[in-house]
Amino acid sequence: MSPVFPMLTVLTMFYYICLRRRARTATRGEMMNSHRTIESNSRASPLNTEVVQYAKEVVDFSSHYGSENSMSYTMWNLAGVPNVFPSSGDFTQTAVFRTYGTWWDQCPSASLPFKRTPPNFQSQDYVELTFEQQVYPTAVHVLETYHPGAVIRILACSANPYSPIPPAEVRWEILWSERPTKVNASQARQFKPCIKQINFPTNLIRLEINSSLLDYYTELDAVVLHGTKDKPVLSLKTSLIDMNDLEDEDYEEKDGCGMDSLNKKFSSTALREGPNNGYFDKLPYELIQLILNHLTLPDLCRLAQTCKLLNQHCCDPLQYIHLNLQPYWAKLNDTSLEFLQARCTLVQWLNLSWTGNRGFISVAGFSRFLKVCGSELVRLELSCSHFLNETCLEIISEMCPNLQDLNLSSCDKLPPQAFNHIAKLCSLKRLVLYRTKVEQTALLSILNFCSELQHLSLGSCVMIEDYDVIASMIGAKCKKLRTLDLWRCKDITEKGIAELASGCPLLEELDLGWCPTLQSSTGCFARLARQLPNLQKLFLTANRSVCDTDIEELACNCTRLRQLDILGTRMVSPASLRKLLESCKDLCLLDVSFCSQIDNRAVLELNVSFPKVFIKKSFTQ
Repeated sequence: MSPVFPMLTVLTMFYYICLRRRARTATRGEMMNSHRTIESNSRASPLNTEVVQYAKEVVDFSSHYGSENSMSYTMWNLAGVPNVFPSSGDFTQTAVFRTYGTWWDQCPSASLPFKRTPPNFQSQDYVELTFEQQVYPTAVHVLETYHPGAVIRILACSANPYSPIPPAEVRWEILWSERPTKVNASQARQFKPCIKQINFPTNLIRLEINSSLLDYYTELDAVVLHGTKDKPVLSLKTSLIDMNDLEDEDYEEKDGCGMDSLNKKFSSTALREGPNNGYFDKLPYELIQLILNHLTLPDLCRLAQTCKLLNQHCCDPLQYIHLNLQPYWAKLNDTSLEFLQARCTLVQWLNLSWTGNRGFISVAGFSRFLKVCGSELVRLELSCSHFLNETCLEIISEMCPNLQDLNLSSCDKLPPQAFNHIAKLCSLKRLVLYRTKVEQTALLSILNFCSELQHLSLGSCVMIEDYDVIASMIGAKCKKLRTLDLWRCKDITEKGIAELASGCPLLEELDLGWCPTLQSSTGCFARLARQLPNLQKLFLTANRSVCDTDIEELACNCTRLRQLDILGTRMVSPASLRKLLESCKDLCLLDVSFCSQIDNRAVLELNVSFPKVFIKKSFTQ
């Protein structure tokens, strides 16, 4: 056999994949036209009047710019009638997410992305809203008041959050989906996407957000749900098109290839006897494994059904070293985890963020999975995984001895005592506790035993009583700390800052945004600048006392600075900013919004002199 045949076989495999994707693209337009036909032929009966309602309640979200004890810039502002619309600008009465653009991905605290993430899953944040009445949706309108364009998916849920009887089945349907697109205008708009019809009534709507293309924070004011109480009558000439059919990667297939049927797709006993393996068994094992690394998880499911050889490859634990299950949050359940167990014995990175809510994953199912697959885990992402309880954290501490990276961001339903178990994970290098109920005693224990920490996020942790005590412990124990997020820490003072600056000289990133108890007159910011020369990111957001002396200290001592946020200060002049920009050659982001001495003219002049720096100046109409 000539050695050219194995190479031809490889090329044939890639040619087949290209043809398959091209075929999908070719039919996409036809399916969209069919979808439009359905909408044009849909007619509600005269008695089936449309119900129009604003959101009653915000029941879940992944992040927000605001505080847990306030209404300014919080997701809770999405409930009820508009507060701001149709006005445009930066208003505290709107809902704002924590990040925008790609700045947070360029920070020292940024995590590496997971491999094998479907290219059409690009959601970064979400918010879930309930409405008074269940309806069959005919329209969803989102009132955006500042930097629109972040909404990329709208979903509806079959479960009624207000029903006393738990549903036998919970379904999520995509009403509308689109890849992130750049919206050049920052003005307010009423976003009216063309949604598909679904066959169940809903009063639970989910918006998913991608802010990567935005120039500044997006602000949402209200969400309006239009719908009918009775199911709309469709034309007999058309059938309902599933929005999932329009997805390029089809990661929620209606033919059963989604995460809810992993048991069938991976079951080798279900594989029938078929033709021989052709030339595939002539290829080196490692080459086939390398090719399969480019497939998404549902594609592995399909390929496993083709022949025994490829089934063996698709079930090889080496294919699951990095396992990102977040894109499949709407389908993933205990059964999925059970049938993944045998293939995940070598998993090192596991992303279960957003999964398991509303009973999809049980504590028992999660525990069984970790007992089999936790021994090699190095990284575990559990952001917004509300099924977690104290038992789950205890299992993590016992079954994952090698864990270095743990993300519990926005797991706000975890009881405070659960966090005590994290102290057993002595190898931790990254810990994210943003928007959790961790208490001071548990956190002190964690800091005492986890001395290898390099990245720590404590933003919006409202249960901590004395941040000076925490800062003192960090300075004493966490000598390797590189990044620290203390966003909205309510009572840290110059004493805590002094302990941090002297004890953590390797700090490259420090977020002290919305920490009102820090005062420049105590010299705390100047001390930071002198003792932390490696700073690349410093957020002093909404601290009114930051002054020219602080900026000049940064210019002299922190020449590696890349991102600086001094939003809201009254005491910084254009002259000190010019000194900073001349000294910090790598500076790329400077937020001077609501700085009373920095007007639009000063921003324009600085932009002309330093065109590579993005200088942000927000406004209120």
